[in-house]
Amino acid sequence: MFRTRLALAAFVTFLSWGASLGVSTGSAQPLSNRKHSDSTDRFYQIDQWLPTPGSFRTASGAPGPLYWQQRADYDIDVTLDDAEQKISGISKITYHNQSPHSLSYVWVQLDQNRFHPDSDGNHSSPAPSLAPKITFDAMTSILAQMNFDGGFKIDAVTSLDPKTGKTGDAMNHTIVKTMMRIDLDRPLAPNQKLHFAIQYHYNIVDAKVIRARGGYEHFDSDDNYIYEIAQWYPRVVAYTDYTGWQHKQFLGRGEFTLELGNYDVSITVPAEMVVAATGTLKNAKEVMKAEWSERLAEARSSAKPMFVITPEEAKANESQRTGKTKTWQFHAENVRDFAFAASRKFIWDALGVDIDGKKVMAMSYYPNEAEPLWSQYSTEAIAHTLEVYGRYSFAYPYPVAISVNGPVYGMEYPMICFNGPRPEDDKTYTKATKYGLISVIIHEVGHNFYPMIVNSDERQWTWMDEGLNTFLQYLTEQEWEEDYPSRRGIPEKIVPYMRGGNQRPIMSGSEEILQFGNNAYGKPATALNILRETILGRELFDFAFREYARRWKFKRPTPSDFFRTMEDASGTDLDWFWRGWFYSTDHVDIAIDKLELFQIDNGDPDTDAERKRKERDEQEPTVSKTRDQKLRKRIEWQAGLKDFYNSPDYDELAVDDDARKSFQKFVDGLDAKERAMLRRTTNFYVASFRNVGGLVMPIIVRLHYSDNTSELVRIPVDIWRHDGNKVRKMFVTDKEITRMELDPMRELADTETSNNFWPPRIVPSRFKLYKDDKKKNPMQKAGLAEKSEKDEPSEDDADAGSDKSKDAKAKTKADAA
Repeated sequence: MFRTRLALAAFVTFLSWGASLGVSTGSAQPLSNRKHSDSTDRFYQIDQWLPTPGSFRTASGAPGPLYWQQRADYDIDVTLDDAEQKISGISKITYHNQSPHSLSYVWVQLDQNRFHPDSDGNHSSPAPSLAPKITFDAMTSILAQMNFDGGFKIDAVTSLDPKTGKTGDAMNHTIVKTMMRIDLDRPLAPNQKLHFAIQYHYNIVDAKVIRARGGYEHFDSDDNYIYEIAQWYPRVVAYTDYTGWQHKQFLGRGEFTLELGNYDVSITVPAEMVVAATGTLKNAKEVMKAEWSERLAEARSSAKPMFVITPEEAKANESQRTGKTKTWQFHAENVRDFAFAASRKFIWDALGVDIDGKKVMAMSYYPNEAEPLWSQYSTEAIAHTLEVYGRYSFAYPYPVAISVNGPVYGMEYPMICFNGPRPEDDKTYTKATKYGLISVIIHEVGHNFYPMIVNSDERQWTWMDEGLNTFLQYLTEQEWEEDYPSRRGIPEKIVPYMRGGNQRPIMSGSEEILQFGNNAYGKPATALNILRETILGRELFDFAFREYARRWKFKRPTPSDFFRTMEDASGTDLDWFWRGWFYSTDHVDIAIDKLELFQIDNGDPDTDAERKRKERDEQEPTVSKTRDQKLRKRIEWQAGLKDFYNSPDYDELAVDDDARKSFQKFVDGLDAKERAMLRRTTNFYVASFRNVGGLVMPIIVRLHYSDNTSELVRIPVDIWRHDGNKVRKMFVTDKEITRMELDPMRELADTETSNNFWPPRIVPSRFKLYKDDKKKNPMQKAGLAEKSEKDEPSEDDADAGSDKSKDAKAKTKADAA
């Protein structure tokens, strides 16, 4: 720590005034001289990066008076072929043009074309790491992708009579990889409807072999399948005010951008199969046993999950093969997609959850192989998610929320999600499996809110659903139990990623992201957690976040709508935050460069002399002076060299009367307030901070005092407006600061903590010792090594040995020779 005396009384007044206002005494460049460059000024407004607000989307972040979005309603009949693992169906679609534009064609997504051997998704995938070795499973997957054709086969695209439901004339269409354009005979004007039908089929992918968002899993032990069916019908492409048709090709990573609508879906499966799906089952009496319906009704008012289909019933059902079929009919309103699962193996449990005065059925479907983990945690995790997300967003509006165990580790659709973790075959499981299951269910059920209801563009902005959802997942996990092992959301867990170089800004397209999990999930979740805990505070953040969810419920927000709403509802300028966290790859690394101590020098010559004398006497002599003590000095033996300045009468620190009179005259000229100020013994500490990482953040320090007390000081981010690279901050106290610590509660995601202490401290680390494991050479492996003396048997051992063993030893040596 550096100590300086403030000798000018005129400056004391300014310094005390500056300290009381929290003004830095550093030599920052005047604001009027700063260059307003959007590349160097970290507080430059980001308006020029955002779309111009207008009547569709307002400057406040809310939908405008002329906001519009399209709608697509589906009536689908689909058949699952359990013998051939195929899907065939016909979709009857009513497309509502609610835009102000006339449309001469309509685009449709054919996402299953991702599984055509010649797809861009296959051809654009980087080569796997083959050397030095690769697993059999990985090689099986590589070979399967070369030969498997899981793409859509479009059998017909026709017009549709909305009154009779009958198909009509063929419609011209062009397939462009994972997209299909349907040309219209005449433009579809605003506020008109288009009725058309698509007949199709495709091969279901083996999701245990080829990574997919839906598919099947085969169980060799009982020759049964679990089907998790998604992206299974041609879906109308979203047409929006900000991008027109969102027909970026589906390469496998960037997910989906869809229109909301109503669905009526009839699913035909083998009669023994149980089906879970988006929406409400309309023909329960035709497809469910009476006792199942009774148990389901009882579960609505139960305090804990109840079996609808018991493990014993599910086990017995595995061997049933009647050769008959059943058709399960579902209806869903105001959803953007539809998915389903089917199997003979399903256990089914359910729990009624009170949400905003209504009962929502939380339900889980899983095989016996998932027990005992699933019956204990799955449905409870669903209920917990609905309750917590509802507090931070809005009440869950749908009638059911379903979790299904199968081959897909984690994937979300309206009212239903697929989750993969299971116990081992012996029914044990690791801690990672347990919490992995709870977390993935929270995450996938949470996706009902984002993006299924707050309908963001997944194909373009992955973080808008994954990042926001991962943030809420973290909050929900923390309400599950104390010290829940959350993987993402905690600031210090994003540090390795932000410190690394292989990254892109959060505001990157889905296919441009380098580290998908960290970029689209971890970093935005951490940013929002920091925004909530450190920047805005919980009350302001929660209000603004709920306002965003409320404004864009069942609508289609963009990043600018989120940024603007958070600022509008919190009353806080956050452009610096979005710029640093979302538009750059800067990281947080704030360093304490030094801490200086300034004290008032009152000008009293006697006090000054006493202080200087003490400093002189306490100063350690130099090494040369210490060693020169033994030298014979000339002045000691040569007469006539000593004078007044070498005599005891001379003291260079002595104070004369003139100095005392001058000081007294100065004091007499001060008023009472100034004299009191001159007598103050206050400590003025000035800390110098350096922005090493480039990302500006508040400076949070804990000051430790000599009386064993401490104080937490939060310096607003605005201090960096004076200089984005270096700033100085003054702390005024009557106490003595012994040490200072930056970010003591690890809330900033600071990537280098070794420079967070003053005085600097030793950073401990550990290393391990090990012994080389010397491998045997080929001769040793062949048994040709001669035994050393220590390996020879003792005399007692030899006596106890039989002649047979001696003969065997002799034979071994002879064979070796």
